[in-house]
Amino acid sequence: MTTPNYDPKGLIREAYRIEGIDEADCRTIFLDWALGLPLEIDNATAIREMLAQHGTDGHPMTAVLQEGLMTLGAPRRRGGWRSRH
Repeated sequence: MTTPNYDPKGLIREAYRIEGIDEADCRTIFLDWALGLPLEIDNATAIREMLAQHGTDGHPMTAVLQEGLMTLGAPRRRGGWRSRH
C-alpha cells in the first residue's frame, strides 16, 4: 500500500516557503489545496499531516490549518425544510 500524497500540487509546501505571506493569502491557498484533494483522502488526516510536515509556530499557514481542523469538528446547521421541523 502506498502512502497518500496529501499535497499533490505542493501548495502547502510552497506557502511555507513564501517570504512575507499573510493570512489572507494562506486562506486562498488552503481553499485551493482542500478542493484539489482526492475524494478518498480524509480532510482532517490530510491537515494533520501537513501540520506535522510543515507546521511552524507563528506562520500564518499554521494558523489557517489549525483553524481548518477546528472547523471540521464543529457541528453544522442543516438548511432548508429539514431545519424547520
